[in-house]
Amino acid sequence: MGEAAHIAKKSRISKFKRWVNDERIFAYLLNIPSIFIILLLVAYPIIYSFVLSLYKYNLKRPRRIRFNWFNNYWDILTDPFFWSVMYVTLYFVIISVVLIVVVGVGMALLLNANFYGRAVLRCMVLIPWAMPPVVNGLMWQGVLNGSYGVLNGVLLKLGIIDEYVGWLTMPFLALNVTAFAHVWNNLPFAAIILLASLQAIPDDQYQAARVDGAGLFQRFWNVTVPWLLHPILIILIYQTMLAFRVFDIIYTITGGGPAYGTTVLAWHTYMTAFGSYDFGHGNAYSYLITIITMTLAIFYIRLLYSRGDIRM
Repeated sequence: MGEAAHIAKKSRISKFKRWVNDERIFAYLLNIPSIFIILLLVAYPIIYSFVLSLYKYNLKRPRRIRFNWFNNYWDILTDPFFWSVMYVTLYFVIISVVLIVVVGVGMALLLNANFYGRAVLRCMVLIPWAMPPVVNGLMWQGVLNGSYGVLNGVLLKLGIIDEYVGWLTMPFLALNVTAFAHVWNNLPFAAIILLASLQAIPDDQYQAARVDGAGLFQRFWNVTVPWLLHPILIILIYQTMLAFRVFDIIYTITGGGPAYGTTVLAWHTYMTAFGSYDFGHGNAYSYLITIITMTLAIFYIRLLYSRGDIRM
């Protein structure tokens, strides 16, 4: 009996040594601290916020906190103001993303051309992107101010306007200039990505197109555009998600006004949670933003992979 126990013990020790010496298991052991930190800092807040979204949780009424199932989501989806906010958000997203893609392509084509001072211009293009969103918003808030803004001063000197215009006092105009400020901040990123793709296009394809008699527009449509489809889709994914979650620009330039004209979904989520202290509905809004952006990302990604691989 003693000998059998000794053999079993040696077998367990041998298995343990093999287990310790296994490189894959050793790699998992090394990653355990990182996995634990990720779960603690990322997974826990995500799960906890979702749990809160299922509660009627308003700090102004702490004695009335109770489990509410999905009633918070139902309240949001049946609220006409939510759909008004969604309309403003969709308008902001569409106009921002379209301008970034279209102007980004034009800027990339310009930077790809061969002219004197091209390197300096490429460096200068990065300046808006290097600027933090909050600083960008504060800068444009000063430029667009109706009382002392630089834009009004320049236009008045040029004789384009007769008096100062309150760019941020009219809802629709404020929404458009805020979208322009967002585009100005994020346009260089798209231009640099597209420029890198343009430089990867083989010159022999353009030469073959010229031999076939293709004009400038035909070369652009049949040679350049197919090579830019993948980077454009990547830019669409990133910029759409960024525009749907825009907060800094709204916070610094308009604060959601005037008359809720620039109240986008992320700003309304912030005001619900930290303005009204309604963390139940605030977290529900956050998850609605997550669902919308994930749905759009999946659509873009499926569209991206449906194009196949580009052969170099």
